[in-house]
Amino acid sequence: MVNPAYLFATLRELGIDFFTGVPDSLLKNMCAYLEDHCDEGQHIVAANEGSALALGIGYHLASGKLPLIYLQNSGIGNLVNPLLSLADPQVYSIPLILLIGWRGHADIADEPQHAKQGRITTSLLDTLELPYEIITERTEDPEAAKLISGLIATAQRENRPCALLATKNALSDYQLAKNTGSNYNLAREQAIDLVLAGLKTEDAVVSTTGFASRELFELRSSRNSGHRQDFLTVGGMGHANQIALGIALAQPERQVYCLDGDGAFIMHMGGSATCASSNAKNFKHIVLNNGVHDSVGGQPTTAGDINVEKIASALGYRWSASANSPEAVNSCLATLQNQPGPALLEIKIKPGTRTTLGRPSSSPAENKALFMEFLRQ
Repeated sequence: MVNPAYLFATLRELGIDFFTGVPDSLLKNMCAYLEDHCDEGQHIVAANEGSALALGIGYHLASGKLPLIYLQNSGIGNLVNPLLSLADPQVYSIPLILLIGWRGHADIADEPQHAKQGRITTSLLDTLELPYEIITERTEDPEAAKLISGLIATAQRENRPCALLATKNALSDYQLAKNTGSNYNLAREQAIDLVLAGLKTEDAVVSTTGFASRELFELRSSRNSGHRQDFLTVGGMGHANQIALGIALAQPERQVYCLDGDGAFIMHMGGSATCASSNAKNFKHIVLNNGVHDSVGGQPTTAGDINVEKIASALGYRWSASANSPEAVNSCLATLQNQPGPALLEIKIKPGTRTTLGRPSSSPAENKALFMEFLRQ
């Protein structure tokens, strides 16, 4: 394993002092170390991976130094356009280092949404013509330093992006010391339970990736209400609200609820502008905001510093509100259920989930089939 403190010191010694990206569970120890040890302006948790790359490009243009951009391999898709149309040697020739968490590695069991992405990751990097190295749980600090030094030398010599892939347990443990996230009393699972209590049997729910979908699945199980009303967006962070909007537009007589997260809401906020301008009266958008990327380590989002309710109003949602207690949530939900959309309710919650939280026992294909059968009724 590679010690995050050693990796950070090595990068600094080699001239890298700007870090940005989207947190990943495999990189959470490094992300936590950066959050605790970088000076202001040296570490930015970006809205999405493409934005992170653009931040790094700007930093290089102003400083001449290499930035480090971190991401999960599932985020490569958000990276491809600025990577090829801006940073590529045939365009602006930007030297930079990508640190990529390799979910779905063939030797390690993982969730279904990571299987194909994991299988094609190295082939994808080859297609993108990115030089890369790999660190695993067997990689020791000196070897990692040698690999990183070689990548930086290549990036500088050829003026091009290079990548370092990190498999599960490649980085040793580090616990985030800085206090992040909100300090509200309401838990996300409790908030979702309040939402479910007011739904009708014909209402459809689309939940975002991460803990929200896992908690929704277990709450339905505990209620013995089945899972047919819910589409669990187990991948595609930031796209749940667009899926929900597509359903709402196709079935205007059915109430459609999107259970979104603050990180997902921010990642592709342009989608919310589409939702607001859609005039879909049956579209109800619920943003569960705890100010952190909860399921990948608790690194902060910018949601604690922005006013989601006012943003929704400015975008053109017909109604928007914010609540942070069970009583306020229930009151707002009663209005939301009868309020013509597009409508948005922000529920302010605390970070974290229970340690006993499981994962859906059904496959994505089974979830899709059951949900489509429900929508046909």
